[in-house]
Amino acid sequence: MGAGESAEASARPVHAVAADAFRSWLDGDRTAIVRLVQAMNPVLWHVVRAYRLDEATAKDVVQETWARFVRGYVAIEDPTAVAAWLTVTARREAWRTMKRLSDAMPVEPVQLEPRLDAAPSAEDAAVRRMTDADLWRCVRMLSTRCQRLLRIVAFDDKPDYRRIAEETGMRIGSIGPTRSRCLERLRDALEAEAVG
Repeated sequence: MGAGESAEASARPVHAVAADAFRSWLDGDRTAIVRLVQAMNPVLWHVVRAYRLDEATAKDVVQETWARFVRGYVAIEDPTAVAAWLTVTARREAWRTMKRLSDAMPVEPVQLEPRLDAAPSAEDAAVRRMTDADLWRCVRMLSTRCQRLLRIVAFDDKPDYRRIAEETGMRIGSIGPTRSRCLERLRDALEAEAVG
């Protein structure tokens, strides 16, 4: 995929990119699976991490999701459903894993209480949802290039600049400065949102 195609793909919704890649893969394009994985992995990672699994366990869950896909992709009759199928499978696998881990380690509440963070109040949860909504609204105000770069970097603990360069068509040396400029624009948009 060339730089022009990469920019075009980044402007399209993930589910559309995933559907096209899955359709191409079914039609015999063996490299299309790479596009499917690149489109869906950040989404799956985000879904799985929402279950508060540690990083290693989350990686295992995402890997199991792809293994289930390989074993069961023939059940996906409509290519436009592949993103939903993968997302639901990741949620179910994360839930199963979380349940299995919590069932495997019974502990008395007295032992846990000192180690647990205080649960957020309903007000805190509401503020957090509003803050998240503001953040994503401001992210959508950025250029497509900034949105794509920040989304890729947001899901990596240690961003692999070589992979990011391949995915975005950017030079490796320009990724860091571009990321800084994008974050500055996002900060400005959030400040303007707070004032307005």
